[in-house]
Parts: sequence; structure tokens; C-alpha cells
Amino acid sequence: MRHDKIKAARPVEQEAPPSFPQRLESGLEAVLFGSRWLMAPFYLLMVAALCMLLVKFGQETWHIVTHTLSMTESDAVLAVLSLIDITLTGNLLLMVLFAGYENFVSKMDVKDHPDRPEWMGKVDFAGLKLKLIASIVAISGINLLKNFMALDGVTMSPGKEQQLFWMVVIHLVFIASGVMLAVMDKIVAVTGPRH
Repeated sequence: MRHDKIKAARPVEQEAPPSFPQRLESGLEAVLFGSRWLMAPFYLLMVAALCMLLVKFGQETWHIVTHTLSMTESDAVLAVLSLIDITLTGNLLLMVLFAGYENFVSKMDVKDHPDRPEWMGKVDFAGLKLKLIASIVAISGINLLKNFMALDGVTMSPGKEQQLFWMVVIHLVFIASGVMLAVMDKIVAVTGPRH
């Protein structure tokens, strides 16, 4: 009897169903990964905070516009510094909003948008820390400058003097923190991750 390429049928190998610990682990990981969406309301509320800053900016601008003719030169500079302070705070908020959402929740699907910031999607957690501390130092510096501009040597009280002293100390701590973070990131980049 002739056999025309008859092959013995092999039993189809079926994967064993996952065990209970594997299913438990998989479910736990899915819940943990999905929990990143709990951060989304935080970022939405940051948009509300940005709107609040816009209202304060409008208020400050209105105050400047309505009092421009009666302002002294130093008052005008202080008013403009207030606007810069609010603007820098808004930039800081927007940076945390974009970078935080992209790093911790989900990538934003705006790749082809012509107004997409260059840094968006490229700022990792280390870069965000450095940008944050740089913005905080700038905001602190503007506040310090505003307070120095408002000084009046005749009415300088010991309480005001102590307040200015602590503002300078806090500003220097911010600067030192920024330098330390930059140095630590540089060390990590040079040494590389340890396995």
C-alpha cells in the first residue's frame, strides 16, 4: 500500500491557562497602570488655576492702566514687575501641566500642530525639576526686586529689615537647590544607571 506524504497528526499544543497568582499579578498591574488617570483631574484643576492667574493679570493691568498718570516711576516699575511675576508663574504652571501630563499620564496627540512647543515631549522628570527650580528662582528674584524697589530708607522698620533678610536667605536657598539639582543630574548622566 502506497503512503502519499501522510504525516502523523501531532496534537496541538495548548498553553496552560494562567495560574491564579499570574492572573492576580496581571490584574493588579492593570489597576496600577490605569491609576495614572487619577492625575488627570489635577491637571484639569491646574487649567483652572491658570484661568485664576489670567483674572489677576487682568485686574493688575486694569489697575496700572487706570493709575498710569498718577504713578511715580518706581510705582510703574513695581507694577510691571508684578505683571512679569504673574506671567512667570503662569509659564511655570503651564510647564508643569504639559510635562507632568506627558510624563505621568498620557502622550498628547498634537505632534503636527504648528504651535506645539519645541520642548513638549522632550522634558523628562529631571529636566522638569531643573526648569521648575529655574522658574522658582526667577519668580523669587522678581519678588525680591519688587521689595527692594519699594524700600524707603526713612520708614525702614526692624520688622521689614528682618523680612527682607529672610527673603534674601530663601532666594539663596532656591539658587543653591537649583545648583545642587543640576550637579546631581550631571553626576547621574556621567556615571550612568547602575544595573
